Amino acid sequence: MTDALKRLSDEGVAIWLDDLSRKRITSGNLGELRDEHHVVGVTTNPTIFQKAISAGDGYEQQVSDLAARRVSVEEALRMITTADVRDAADVLRPVYDATDGKDGRVSIEVDPRLAHNTKATVAEARQLAWLVDRPNTFIKIPATEAGLPAITETIGKGISVNVTLIFSLERYRAVMDAYMAGLEKAKGLGIDLSQIHSVASFFVSRVDTEIDKRLAAVGTDEAKALKSKAALANARLAYREYEQVIASDRWQALEKAGANQQRPLWASTGVKDPELPDTLYVSELVAPNTVNTMPEATLQAVGDHGEIKGDAVRGTYEEAQGVLDAVAKLGISYDDVVKVLEDEGVQKFEDSWNALLESTKAELERLAPKEA
Repeated sequence: MTDALKRLSDEGVAIWLDDLSRKRITSGNLGELRDEHHVVGVTTNPTIFQKAISAGDGYEQQVSDLAARRVSVEEALRMITTADVRDAADVLRPVYDATDGKDGRVSIEVDPRLAHNTKATVAEARQLAWLVDRPNTFIKIPATEAGLPAITETIGKGISVNVTLIFSLERYRAVMDAYMAGLEKAKGLGIDLSQIHSVASFFVSRVDTEIDKRLAAVGTDEAKALKSKAALANARLAYREYEQVIASDRWQALEKAGANQQRPLWASTGVKDPELPDTLYVSELVAPNTVNTMPEATLQAVGDHGEIKGDAVRGTYEEAQGVLDAVAKLGISYDDVVKVLEDEGVQKFEDSWNALLESTKAELERLAPKEA
């Protein structure tokens, strides 16, 4: 199951797993994925934690201890999630050391309820970095309008960041600007820029889901011909934005000062339309110095029958722009699509977090010591 994954890795794509649970760590599965399947990073989000913790496997002793101490449900949840991230970071530490900090990373997200609160997001990022206490941690901050200055402040404090929930090209440019502004702040404070890393998570499949729904409503032959093309086009144009930024004088000055490039990360790469190839958002987004974070089913599909034919991004920009232009000509508003997707993304993670709080509360109550 490794030939295609090795080819992908050889093309400069870092393979990350978009999933984490305590059982995956304690069973040795994460170590096996690291050693045998070229997995060099892990991403988490509130939905992933909800599924893992709600399943309950491996968490009862810790929850029982937390219940005995009568901690709040929010404190308990943070102790549980940071423990998993810390242990996963230890499993991936050899990769971190071997890649000089570029990979071997585990991401943990700030409380999604803070997505529109800059100050609270920065405070939460600092707290999470302190709680996990591993150099190979990424703190995930959503690319909302309030998230942008939080990214700058967090990077400026020397904390590495995974920027999440990016859907639009305009917002992606703002994210890269926020990263550079943070590096400039850190440099001014005398922080070693070589120790700061970042990725920018550009979401893929959800763009097709939303635009294809609107294309179906249009219903013309022109609309049908554009089905399932917008997400790849959008991502490929994002890579063009990345190339333009790293060629800029501003970036070159930071790189000379020791800064690391903020790699584009392809997120939401599980194919949701059963009519599409299940490896589409991997094989068609191969480009140097990128990350592809995959659900396990996608990782297995790529390993089993993925066809990696080399760079699938550079050289496609004119065609990609043509796809988005054609979608716009049909009356489908790009700006509206990406706003809907960002709002839905924030809400989905907030709903998952609230559900996780409720299920954790129920477990704490169930395991609480009885009053004498």
